[in-house]
Amino acid sequence: MSINQNNLKTGDAKDGAGNEFLAFTLGSEEYGIDILKVQEIRGYEAVTRIANAPEFIKGVINLRGIIIPVVDMRIKFNLGTPVYDQFTVVIILNIGGRIMGMVVDSVSDVTTLTPDQVKPAPEMGSAFNSDYMIGLGTIDERMLILVDIDKLMSSGEMGLIEKLAA
Repeated sequence: MSINQNNLKTGDAKDGAGNEFLAFTLGSEEYGIDILKVQEIRGYEAVTRIANAPEFIKGVINLRGIIIPVVDMRIKFNLGTPVYDQFTVVIILNIGGRIMGMVVDSVSDVTTLTPDQVKPAPEMGSAFNSDYMIGLGTIDERMLILVDIDKLMSSGEMGLIEKLAA
């Protein structure tokens, strides 16, 4: 199961068409990330553990000759013990030229959100660091927690990327 970014059209927020987000689930919640950061989507496969890595870094995989770190988002967001099944996928991201993988429970679809469908993120205290949230995307009764994947993956606590140049 592989989706290639080149096959997906992405609207530019400036033209009013909205931005496209890849929707995925972690536990019972739906999240969204900017589709432009997604390189491909792969089925979950075993990873090679790295000694002394933080628990949320599952390990590394060999992606066509490139060794990439894989982060389990359920562990990162403290959402209980992850279960790896036929729906579990790895979203391959390209952030600032750095390739990395992100394990999620499942991927549902690509959703276009107009600026008026994105509401500001509420303050959540220390339970969830809202610095990594763009906001909440609302589509009818559905709500997507929009994650600023650049900020999250380049944060000091992740230790995966040098700080991105602003």
